[in-house]
Amino acid sequence: MKYLLGYLVLGTILICSGPVEAHKAKHNKAVKALHGGQAHAAGPYHLELVATNGKLLLYVTDHSDKAIPTDGAKATATIQQGYEKAMTQIELEPSGDNTLKGDGDFAVTPDTGIMIFIKLPNQDAYSTRFTPLKTKSGAARK
Repeated sequence: MKYLLGYLVLGTILICSGPVEAHKAKHNKAVKALHGGQAHAAGPYHLELVATNGKLLLYVTDHSDKAIPTDGAKATATIQQGYEKAMTQIELEPSGDNTLKGDGDFAVTPDTGIMIFIKLPNQDAYSTRFTPLKTKSGAARK
């Protein structure tokens, strides 16, 4: 009888963990960048950052690449060059259907790291870190 109960508990755990792992695996794969930037998953969103010297453009979509409206969204970009302590903060403002835009005095180099914090109306806040000129291998992109 105790073996039957043990097998029943083990079977229940295995059955319930399958959907969780399937969902997790779906969002661990690489996020495709649709606008030539760098893309990451952040909570229920895909965030794609297109960064050039002095300008940031952030695209917000869901995991099916459907545009998420950014009206009323608040976002901040914190830009750091390498391991320097000095950081630049840029406020990103809604600009179009699913984009946020910000301008500032900064340069994008292979050592640039950009941390994005985003909060959409009536949603939780999320963040992710971008390295716009680095590939997965760590080499600089041209």
